[in-house]
Amino acid sequence: MMMIIPKQFLKSIKRSGFGVNLFDAWRYMDRGEPSMDNSKRLLNPDFVLNEPRYIGANVLLARKNFGCGSSREHAPWALGDYGFRVLIAPSYADIFYNNCFKTGLLPIVLSEAQVDRLFHDVMAFTGFRLVVDLDSQTVAYPDGSQVFPFEVDAFRRHCLLNGLDDIGLTLQHVDEIKAFEVKRKTRQPWLFT
Repeated sequence: MMMIIPKQFLKSIKRSGFGVNLFDAWRYMDRGEPSMDNSKRLLNPDFVLNEPRYIGANVLLARKNFGCGSSREHAPWALGDYGFRVLIAPSYADIFYNNCFKTGLLPIVLSEAQVDRLFHDVMAFTGFRLVVDLDSQTVAYPDGSQVFPFEVDAFRRHCLLNGLDDIGLTLQHVDEIKAFEVKRKTRQPWLFT
């Protein structure tokens, strides 16, 4: 069973609407189905994201190999649709990691010791906050007492900072594409009859 977004929700190819079923098997007391009205489902009071202190969180802390078994885009879509913008873990499953960038999520890799420290402080301090700065590639406590550097490939960083997905990158060359098409119609008119 996929824990991030269960298999029964993977039939849709829309990029939205998955957030209500994020971690469905853990968040709710019953098994979810695509046609269910989630507002009428009983929440699991023991699931961490159902605690009032975490409602509206946009940074998700996770353990190593996060996203394993979640190789389809639906998992990052669900995380983003729920409201997460940043993931922090010691490691990620490869395909999941790549899909995060393609869907606008920032998966940050920190050491296990750093992630342990973050988990400890989140649990210890209600209202705990982090400042994530993609431009300077740092995760910091608001008072500056802890700063954790991270690395992101320059191209991926550029895309995230500029809100570019694969289509957005292509559209940056729209004039060149149009010019190519005009040339192609002239050189190979039989393709357009």
